[in-house]
Amino acid sequence: MLATLISALHSARGIVHKRDIASVMQQLSSTAMLPQRFGGAEVRNGDDCAAIPDSHSINGGWLLLAIEGLLNEFVAVEPWFAGYCGVMVNVSDIYAMGGRPLAVVDALWSNGNVRAQDILAGMHAAAKVYGVPVVGGHSNAHCDREQLSVAILGRASQLLTSFDAKPGDTLLAAIDLRGRYREHFSNWDASSGSDPMRLRGDLEVLPKLAEDGLCRAAKDISQAGILGTLLMLMECSGIGASIDINAIPCPAELEVDNHPDALNRWLLQTFPSYGFLLAVAPNDKAKVLASFHARGLACAQIGECDGSRQLQLRSVDEHGIAWDFASENLIGCGPSSVQVRSTSLLEPATSEILHA
Repeated sequence: MLATLISALHSARGIVHKRDIASVMQQLSSTAMLPQRFGGAEVRNGDDCAAIPDSHSINGGWLLLAIEGLLNEFVAVEPWFAGYCGVMVNVSDIYAMGGRPLAVVDALWSNGNVRAQDILAGMHAAAKVYGVPVVGGHSNAHCDREQLSVAILGRASQLLTSFDAKPGDTLLAAIDLRGRYREHFSNWDASSGSDPMRLRGDLEVLPKLAEDGLCRAAKDISQAGILGTLLMLMECSGIGASIDINAIPCPAELEVDNHPDALNRWLLQTFPSYGFLLAVAPNDKAKVLASFHARGLACAQIGECDGSRQLQLRSVDEHGIAWDFASENLIGCGPSSVQVRSTSLLEPATSEILHA
């Protein structure tokens, strides 16, 4: 089963899409340092948001800026939920950085105004649920299809990043399992139809952990799934990790232990409406777990950070190396850079699966 999972990881659609970031990084990385604007501070690429030092605030802190583009097929098939997600996933990115959202803007293309109505209705619904106003944007009703991107501004007093996980840290996964899969995609929706005040309170756990100094690094689980998101966190921090896949929280009804396809979907494809990976000092683990559990959220230790720069997976009587950053980058945002392999994406480390 583990060999199948590792093979699927290397060819997963979310991983293929994330690889595209590396070439963008090669062209734009030099623009991240703008000392005349940010007082010499570097705005690092690879986080959920750009974190810009807020030099105009007497209390310091960071302004957080992020943007999400929605897949065309998603917008076409699920227009209302695409609009909802445009706001929701940006809000999640802000909280993953230890911040709180301020406002969003959107860019919406459509084939006529009528076809844009469901998208706008979804955005309006999410803006009300999360208490984040839509303050402007751009629209074009003379396109051949519907396309959507949404940007957000937020602020953090204490920052969580993807760059600060350390060997020896405990890795936690926090996921709201009180949801369901959407009909057409692998979006785990625990948001639409839920109590807005509960959803906002659930998200407030993240900045509170940051402000209390209980979390070292965090990342919002994205379209790359739990393992793909973990790879991005590992790459940015320049670390390795050992993960027990059986410890990762999952909905009971999926029965992932007995269904490899369900396991692969949950770990490699699922985009939860509320899902975060966190690196915390071992002494802080109990407090962090309690913070999520008090909200009725699933949170568990799934592994440990180490200095290997490899992702090692284990499951009952198997373990294997799923990724080795010494020979293969993913998004090109780490402290060191190697050339992405030109060999087939279907070439996994299956020969290194070991049976205990």
